[in-house]
Amino acid sequence: MTVPPGRRERKKAATRQKIADTALRLFLERGYDAVGIRDVAAEADVAVTTLFSHFASKEALVFEQDEDFEHRLTQAVTDRAPHEPLIPALRHEVQALVRHCTADSATPIWRMVEESPALREYEESMRLRHAESLATAITADPGLPQDTTACRAIARFVIDAYALAREAADPETALDEIFRMIEAAWAVTRPSGTATGTAGPQSGPRSGP
Repeated sequence: MTVPPGRRERKKAATRQKIADTALRLFLERGYDAVGIRDVAAEADVAVTTLFSHFASKEALVFEQDEDFEHRLTQAVTDRAPHEPLIPALRHEVQALVRHCTADSATPIWRMVEESPALREYEESMRLRHAESLATAITADPGLPQDTTACRAIARFVIDAYALAREAADPETALDEIFRMIEAAWAVTRPSGTATGTAGPQSGPRSGP
């Protein structure tokens, strides 16, 4: 059973969200390059050290759900139901992430990212890190093929599927097309006669989007 966060954790989460919301508002109002860390801290009424205790860099303020997205992707592997195939579980999570990032409210944020070399570079490094975390989770599952290269390749395909679908004119159709190819690629990694990438016996129930 999940234990509700205590008062200290709730306060930290509220402060973090306040900093992120303030930063995003200032970035969109004034331009990303025109706003400094001290500007964000002053507007959010926190010390610069407090800001850095929540966010490692200015770029991280824009991608404030980075860790949550990474966690959800790995949970799609570790928390899926017994015998639930891997690729549909990953598609379900990627679809939720794409819907979140293609909402109308996200459009000015992605426009800002595209206009900033620093943010584009940060996003690329973030996607590579997500792919490595996902590959580690897949490799560690005893019910799945253990070939490290294959697991890393599939993880990279899944992360790229998110990026490609997010940028497509029709994200849902793009996801359908891309995941058909990912499913076919994953099938090649399975030894002859094995099941379709089912979860190990210790896997827990599937978490919601």
